[in-house]
Amino acid sequence: MSDQDWQNALASQGDLRELMAPPPEERAAAGYGLTLAEICQQPDTWIETAQLAAGMAGAFRKTLEASRWVIFTGSGSSQYACECVHPAVQAATGLPAFTLGGGWLLVGGRASVPATRPGLVISLARSGDSPESCGVVKAFLDSEPEVRHWIVTCNAQGRLATQFNGDARLQKLVLAPRTNDRSLAMTSSFTNLVLASLALVIPLKADRFEHLACGLADAGRRILLNHTGTLATMARGGFRRTVYMGTGCRFGAARESALKMLEMTAGAVPTMAETYLGLRHGPMCLIDDRTLVVCFLSSGAPARAYEADLITELNRKELGARKLIVGENIPRQLLGRNDTPLEIPGMADLGDANVPVLDVMVGQLLAFFRCLSEGLHPDLPSSGVINRVVNEFKIYQSNS
Repeated sequence: MSDQDWQNALASQGDLRELMAPPPEERAAAGYGLTLAEICQQPDTWIETAQLAAGMAGAFRKTLEASRWVIFTGSGSSQYACECVHPAVQAATGLPAFTLGGGWLLVGGRASVPATRPGLVISLARSGDSPESCGVVKAFLDSEPEVRHWIVTCNAQGRLATQFNGDARLQKLVLAPRTNDRSLAMTSSFTNLVLASLALVIPLKADRFEHLACGLADAGRRILLNHTGTLATMARGGFRRTVYMGTGCRFGAARESALKMLEMTAGAVPTMAETYLGLRHGPMCLIDDRTLVVCFLSSGAPARAYEADLITELNRKELGARKLIVGENIPRQLLGRNDTPLEIPGMADLGDANVPVLDVMVGQLLAFFRCLSEGLHPDLPSSGVINRVVNEFKIYQSNS
């Protein structure tokens, strides 16, 4: 499908028609031109990213095969992108793989890095210009000569992509320029960082991963074409807080979706992300009669069984204003009277480890439409309280 055909298809959808009718300059003046375009371009960018990463996979796997462990690191949304990937990497490679936030590593968290060497640190970043992005890499390069680094970023001109040129311990994958979102909230940059990381690390043949990317892109298009109206209507509902739940890689998607709602409503809609099993241990008390509960429902066992038990408990206790359940073959008995199933055909075949990008797209659309409902501008909803790139701050030396 050409870009123009895709734009025409989107413009035919009820809740997008009015938003896409004005020319781009008018959408930008209305405060949503960047964010809407960046959400809607994602399916096409995923295929491009898979092809780009496939060309680097051979070099990456040489580094991976020489490593005893893998640490993913990033800050903010980039950290949540890491959390969408590292469980799948550990399952696929058998290597210890985990996420350590950039901020944690700066304040002394390097002491928790495994003692065995060599190891691999994978840094994810949209701009690569946040202070901790370069601070973490420099700290490792200065103190850990046997640790190797890969950088995955959306910005070829960012400091993370340019500062360490010439150091043989570090390699990088720079994604296509259009993934470097210009709006405040990360949208297509987030999902492409996730997909690029999977394409590099998961030991699939290149053509098979591109086939997977095409399947994800098809599912993403179906979300935009078939479910935008449902999500727009839900976003305009009377809820005043949201809770997002996910298991494994999809917990990272829950955390990112919660952040999107928080960012795009400038904090007007408080959010929380939790695992299904973790919700019972206190956080359930946050769910009241004005809470929207978003459930990313696993396809595989036993995760779905645990998730179904928790949803059933929420129904029995009559907790929440309503639930949005995202998955495939959603059991009708899990739906309360105000609940909405969002069926995504093919999700089970794609695999729970690969679908966080679809979950996050649902979260982005909910946040986008709620932002408009709150009378805010999605491209810049916070009036300067937060910024697209974190403001500069001093990096302190650490002995750990």
